[in-house]
Amino acid sequence: MNDSVATFSPVLDDGVVWPEDAIEVARIVDAWGVKGGIKVLPFSSDPQALFCTKKWFLRPGEPAVGAVARPTAKSGSTPARLAAPRLLQVLQAREQGDVVVATVEGLNDRNAAEALKGSRVFVSRTAFPTPDQDEFYWIDLIGLDVFTREGEPLGRVVDLLDTGPNCVLRCVVDGVDGVENQEAVERLIPFVSAYIVSVSLADRRIVADWGLDY
Repeated sequence: MNDSVATFSPVLDDGVVWPEDAIEVARIVDAWGVKGGIKVLPFSSDPQALFCTKKWFLRPGEPAVGAVARPTAKSGSTPARLAAPRLLQVLQAREQGDVVVATVEGLNDRNAAEALKGSRVFVSRTAFPTPDQDEFYWIDLIGLDVFTREGEPLGRVVDLLDTGPNCVLRCVVDGVDGVENQEAVERLIPFVSAYIVSVSLADRRIVADWGLDY
């Protein structure tokens, strides 16, 4: 998952406070239409996080290594880029194929929308819909410690992999302290009821029916 820790002032230029629990959920990939609409690519196949709030917080996109800004043929100037975090007030948003298309307050033409291309979209974690019983958001599973039924550590969840039919926990056990050249051990554990015994977000603990030698 992406790092969402802010490294800038929590108060934006418009006086809005950046939420401490901001989670990156999507990126703006293009303009949509000619009246300032934007196309947003969600990181989840179920983009409910984008629909659960009208407040989308933006951070500038990170340019590719070695990327060079090129002047436009029309004006000879470098295209405008989002220079600082900001808040978008969403007017409308809906799914359209693999993307979400949206209109936002104050964005009225295609050039302004294109200037946001590449921007990272964050929403407050508190705005997420409450999941059903035995459902969890990926972001809440990252960092949890995984143990066998017998209490032996299987590792800490550092990522989740979407294989289609189900998700897989990617767990890593760091090398043993004091042992030189000890490499970290990685385990992939399917996040399905056949192998997951319990999940406690409060205790930051997952118990799995899994062996140390798997």
